[in-house]
Amino acid sequence: MSDEKLPPETKLTRTKRAWADKRKFITGTAARSEENRLPPGQHVVRDWPVLDLGKQPDISRERWKLKIAGMVDRPATLDWAAFMALPQTQARSDIHCVTSWSRYDNDWTGVATRDLLDLVGPRDEAGHLMLHGYDGYTTNVPLADFAAPEAILVHSWQGKPLTREHGGPVRLVIPHLYFWKSAKWIGGIDFLGADKPGFWEVNGYHMRGDPWAEERYS
Repeated sequence: MSDEKLPPETKLTRTKRAWADKRKFITGTAARSEENRLPPGQHVVRDWPVLDLGKQPDISRERWKLKIAGMVDRPATLDWAAFMALPQTQARSDIHCVTSWSRYDNDWTGVATRDLLDLVGPRDEAGHLMLHGYDGYTTNVPLADFAAPEAILVHSWQGKPLTREHGGPVRLVIPHLYFWKSAKWIGGIDFLGADKPGFWEVNGYHMRGDPWAEERYS
């Protein structure tokens, strides 16, 4: 579903695979409370670090399309105009990267995943999704997590168009999971009947990725 191939192994992939082998950042103190916004093993940053697989595809709004296929009643391919014609949602959330940084109070504008689900109609047997980025990246997500109230396909951050380095023109944001599940430069969504691993999942990372349960690694 992407128009580019995955890049060769990079320093980042080698480093993160080594972290998985060593189970780096695991504290064993998973606990969540209303008073504590910070998952275990995380630290707060004010900037927004940029992590990718060595390339940042340059996808204009005119070229961008989102193909939705698999176990849905109404498969769809959305261009920019069709995407922007869907209900637009504003949301604020924290984000948590598996590399141990967290950023609070991110303001997003985009299409809530629940509105996308209403459009395509997942079949009863659909339980998981595979997300595809224009850079060749893939990651798997349970349908229940994709359908969470705070999950959103975003085109704007802090009131401005999402930049290329952060996954623009459109990326997914599922704030209650580690951020590698929030695919950048998203171009495809496959609805599946069974879970399958994506890029980081075959490189030692967890199939779900709940930061409060420290689901960093497989």
